[in-house]
Amino acid sequence: MPNTTGNKKSTLCFYTETIEVSRLSAHAFFEAGDECYKGKRFYWQNKEKTFTIVGLGHAHILSNDLDDTRYSDIASKWRELCQTSLKEKVDVSPILFGGFSFDPLNKIKSEWDTFPSSFFAVSSFQLVIKNEQAFVSIHYITDEKDSSGAFEQLRNERDALIHTAQVKELKVHAKPKLIGRKDRLKDEYLKAVEDVTNQIRNNEVNKVVIGRSLMLTFDESFSSSTAIYNTAMEQPESYLFGLEKDDKMFFGATPERLVKVENGNVHSAGLAGSVRRGKNSVEDKELGDNLLADRKNLGEHQFVVDMIRTVFNQYCENVKVPSRPKLMKIRDIQHLFTPIEGKLKGDASLFEFVEALHPTPALGGEPRLEAVSIIRESEQMNRGYYAAPIGWINTEGDGEFAVGIRSALLDNEHAYLYAGGGLVAESTSLDEFEETRVKFRPMLRTLGGNMNE
Repeated sequence: MPNTTGNKKSTLCFYTETIEVSRLSAHAFFEAGDECYKGKRFYWQNKEKTFTIVGLGHAHILSNDLDDTRYSDIASKWRELCQTSLKEKVDVSPILFGGFSFDPLNKIKSEWDTFPSSFFAVSSFQLVIKNEQAFVSIHYITDEKDSSGAFEQLRNERDALIHTAQVKELKVHAKPKLIGRKDRLKDEYLKAVEDVTNQIRNNEVNKVVIGRSLMLTFDESFSSSTAIYNTAMEQPESYLFGLEKDDKMFFGATPERLVKVENGNVHSAGLAGSVRRGKNSVEDKELGDNLLADRKNLGEHQFVVDMIRTVFNQYCENVKVPSRPKLMKIRDIQHLFTPIEGKLKGDASLFEFVEALHPTPALGGEPRLEAVSIIRESEQMNRGYYAAPIGWINTEGDGEFAVGIRSALLDNEHAYLYAGGGLVAESTSLDEFEETRVKFRPMLRTLGGNMNE
């Protein structure tokens, strides 16, 4: 039965009900929401493929257009909402899913104009697949005195969605034809790299990440379901995410965890410094070994590790940081990778970690404020949610955020792709341009293009 409890601060009641189901595909459930919930869906799968979430519909939205207080605003609103919910032990915890923009002070008009500084949603229908068990939850948040009729209707909708996902044939996920591709602000990007590298050489800043964008055009609209399906096929070793808002979806396959909190344990990772994959195993090993010894990339990586260590020392005890990075090899690229973990001390929330860590030097630079200011002035584009935190939190405060890289914004018959690289004193514009070409590959392949066209 749905449950609720009173709350002095709010007149809302948060009803939940969970059932266990068998043989339910996450992609099929996402697709089952095409007709009624398009524009109000999300998708998440962790890198280990042990935890998948799909959300259909909006039971409740938390959003803001704040600057410095945007994290604490979402955190406090979520805490307040959680106090109106009382779930049975057999129930799966309700999940809040969403993301933040990279830089709330960037006011450049762009494809991101309909996305606020912060956007999170509790879904009406939530699928969680964990340890090979699948659970579908109904969430209904209302200030109505009697919601039994509305909740019974939600049960009927839930049963119809499950039936559609289990019984009906999946659509053929053919990609629309790619008919146009444009490097956006290419000359401005190359000039920005040169200008910012000179600032670094003049010791004005240590490191800055400069990004650029591609626009793809298709002969018809590219559906969210097709994008999610093909991303899962093309990039199985990464986090998969998709966040719809109205007629757009931000999605990607990111290798980079920002922070995870689970049962008092906190995990993050330094991921910076990269090189392409080799054409064969011998070349691949040689490229990887060179990356592990490369002064430029090791220096870039160390900025990230030092910053994350500082945050962990503030909020955690028993902090563990390996002395040297290792390689993370995914389909198109190899990264320098250092896992970092600790034990939570005090009552720090997941949102406090997200605020303290974003942006790491891997996505912003060092020092942070100076680097973000330079990005705002030099890139001449709005990153939107690219390179920013995207993830989830449950009613217990556990959750995980990744960094929204290897990503794209889908907008009907257009897709906007984003990639960047860290500039240090040794950087050159041509090398950085080539690095972004490598980083575009995952999304280009997912969407039907390639870098050789």
